Amino acid sequence: MRALLSVYDKTGIAEFAQRLHELGIDLVSSGGTAETIAKAGVPVTDVAEFTGFPPMLGHRVVTLHPRIHGGILADRRNVEHLRDLEAHHLDLIDIVVGNLYPFTSDPSIDLIDIGGPTLLRAAAKNHEYVTVLVDPSDYESVLDEVAKAGKTSPGTRLKLARKAFAHTAAYDASIATWFTKQAGGEDDVLPASFHLSLEKCEDLRYGENPHQAGARYRRAGSVGFWDTVVQHSGMPLSYLNIFDADAAWSLANELGQLGDGPACAIIKHANPCGAAVAEDLVSAYEAAFACDERSAFGGIVACNRIVDEATVEAMERAAQADVIIAPGYASGVLDRLKAKRQNTRLLTAPAPARSGLLLRPLSDGYLIQEPYRFASTPEDWTVVTKRQPSTEELADAHLAWVVCGSVTSNAIVLARDGIAWGIGAGQQNRVESAEIAAAKADGRAKGGACASDAFYPFPDGVEAAAAAGATVVIQPGGSVNDELVIETADKLDLAMIFTGERQFRH
Repeated sequence: MRALLSVYDKTGIAEFAQRLHELGIDLVSSGGTAETIAKAGVPVTDVAEFTGFPPMLGHRVVTLHPRIHGGILADRRNVEHLRDLEAHHLDLIDIVVGNLYPFTSDPSIDLIDIGGPTLLRAAAKNHEYVTVLVDPSDYESVLDEVAKAGKTSPGTRLKLARKAFAHTAAYDASIATWFTKQAGGEDDVLPASFHLSLEKCEDLRYGENPHQAGARYRRAGSVGFWDTVVQHSGMPLSYLNIFDADAAWSLANELGQLGDGPACAIIKHANPCGAAVAEDLVSAYEAAFACDERSAFGGIVACNRIVDEATVEAMERAAQADVIIAPGYASGVLDRLKAKRQNTRLLTAPAPARSGLLLRPLSDGYLIQEPYRFASTPEDWTVVTKRQPSTEELADAHLAWVVCGSVTSNAIVLARDGIAWGIGAGQQNRVESAEIAAAKADGRAKGGACASDAFYPFPDGVEAAAAAGATVVIQPGGSVNDELVIETADKLDLAMIFTGERQFRH
């Protein structure tokens, strides 16, 4: 048997080569892989010696040779293939070990590998006879099979071939994406073609419902945000735990930027049921929980500061959360939470990071858009009423607007004194969302702000805001009835702010 080894990731390659040699397998290699193997004292034949042809074009052409690919691609049962091998004095290659440069980390023309992907694709195509390895974690199991049976099983070769094609697909996808960026223009945002390669990194108990399979994937070859989250206790995270915790963590950190202070968000079914900023974390948590205590049961609690003893005491008095996510926990806090909240998953997370485009499946395709972001700042907003908002009202309006961006449309948020007292989500008309928000606020937002994720098409929405006690309304503007809506606000002695941006979330 003969093995060809050419890897970027040299994890375990010297030990693997040693074991192959001990099993009587001849080794062929080149470049840095050959040096690593030789330094370990393992006999290895250089590719140049094996092919009789030296590397050329600055190593752009090394393994692209009939002696290499003939030995890999030959059908062992095809008489004509065997005659070609004999006529040209070609030797069979039974194992190909290779992995490719992580192109996305330092992309350039010089790092576009041609020979490597060609080797892997050739070996994977001929997996009926050839074993191809791209992942060092597979070395041990392959060695065990070869040691016991003299070769790998057809099932193993098929599995490894699929893995090899996935590896080259991810590599090609990263190159295609880079070329799109190099081309520039409109394609830089939404390209003419979209190339995405994902790898499963976590099986989940099920999807949204028990009869649906579910798993978490990440971009192939990369480490994503959720790979860096640490779980300290509780059952494994479910599909909905991850989905909701992602929303909660984003909102808590967004709120924290309002005054660069402590913030807390409580999410239930992807919508906030409580959100607040305060001078200290315990106050922020207590206020967020007080927004809607009934809905907070079994929710996701996200805190943008290290969870301290005072906050834990408040949590112990409140309804149990399914997940608590924070940047850290004070000394002894984790043990206390584990003892009091055994079923709560406790997570430590870095600051959220959202990159790439957002995909949503259709029955026969995908919708793709840029990640959500706030397009405007308070400096871009316009007061359109006769009455100007006070400093306090402006702060309430800003909080309500930020929370509104995390609420399913149609969305209405009532806020006062750093607390989102009333949140109305997902209704087919804006007035019913306002009624729900008002019922949840129960008068606690009187003198505060009302935020609407889209413009008010009629004055009734503004009237509902005033009835709930709001004294300032913040909305995108842009309705054909803007003048009538502004006139209504003036009659009700409301201040009204136009942001110029809509915040639909579906």
